[in-house]
Amino acid sequence: MTRIQPPQENSPPLSRSSTESARKLSGGPSTGRLVGVDLARALAVFGMYIVHVGPPLSATDGVARWVRYLADGHSSVLFATLAGFSLMLIAGRREPKTGLAGRQAKARIAIRAVVLLALGTVLAMEYGGVIILGFYGVYFLLALPLLRLSAKALAVTAAGLALVTPQLAFVLNARLGESVQQTIDAYDPLKKISEVGVLDLLLTGFYPTITWMSFVVAGMALGRLDLSSVPVQRRLAALGAALTVGAYGLSLLLAGKDALRSMAEDGKSSAGFEKASSIGSGSFEAPRRAASELLSAGPHSGTTFDIVGSVGVAILVIVGGTVLMDRLPRLRSLAKPVIAVGTMSLTAYVGHFLAQPVLGVSAGESSQTSWIPALLFILGAIAFAAGWFRFFRRGPLEALLNASTKPAKHIR
Repeated sequence: MTRIQPPQENSPPLSRSSTESARKLSGGPSTGRLVGVDLARALAVFGMYIVHVGPPLSATDGVARWVRYLADGHSSVLFATLAGFSLMLIAGRREPKTGLAGRQAKARIAIRAVVLLALGTVLAMEYGGVIILGFYGVYFLLALPLLRLSAKALAVTAAGLALVTPQLAFVLNARLGESVQQTIDAYDPLKKISEVGVLDLLLTGFYPTITWMSFVVAGMALGRLDLSSVPVQRRLAALGAALTVGAYGLSLLLAGKDALRSMAEDGKSSAGFEKASSIGSGSFEAPRRAASELLSAGPHSGTTFDIVGSVGVAILVIVGGTVLMDRLPRLRSLAKPVIAVGTMSLTAYVGHFLAQPVLGVSAGESSQTSWIPALLFILGAIAFAAGWFRFFRRGPLEALLNASTKPAKHIR
């Protein structure tokens, strides 16, 4: 999922051409900006691989345990944050596009949203609610009214969502009894064909829009900033550290030593894998939560502390990648194959699901203890991306997605 080319407005939903990044536009930010973002995107992809085909947290210890824990939840959050960043690359980085250009940008995003929702639904028919692409489609549609907001307004919006939506989601989940949910699902065509219906996409799924929009909007705010500016990098690094330490520290103080407990503690992936080929419903099959759980901050807990802390981690990864790529040209050169994965993140993400049954790899089995499958997937993605970009400008699915948005140019 890496890129190595100059940012085009029609680039993929999850990724951004790094090659684009490599070209310094006059008066624009330095090359490290987008290359660093692609590096962060590649790390998010690798984190997904670790969660989906790696050993459960219960089977790890030492450094491996920390790697597994950080991948659980944080990789998908990083993806969502970077998706928000990518929206700004389409809608206008420092200044939002207006007039005809603005309308065409919105049309491109809307088309992407529909394509991702359709692709996510098709994949969910086989792999269940762990597929994040359908949720992305909803995120993108809801982000359309926010495209012209400033970085400050977007940051305030993200903060407000983080503070309010977890509590709202808790109340709605408590009010919506099983019978009500079944009634809604009975009239939902998406639920009938893929087990991931509208209610799952909005409230009860693995990546519920009601709480995950915080990540997307935070990424949009980052997209409006000049990440190549040293003062901006310093402020963001301080902010990311403060959010991470503050949220997780306060959660530990209020909820005790189990506040950061991951779902992977139970031997399953954070996505709740139950079997390799048919992962089941898009909703968590969990008992009603107690109000005290709103003080926890574990991966995928969906609390205010989880959202704030995860955004802090995402900011640190993005800023860290940007600084490394900007200040260490030799490292940037060595990291090109990894960066390439970030530029074709949609292909790498979908590809690892399609490859699992072909390679006989079972996802999320509690008996899985080896890191070899995850490492092979990571190395395979790097090799494929590096080879692909020797001949093509975009990844396979990225090229198709870009082609699908061509009709937007007819908007007047």
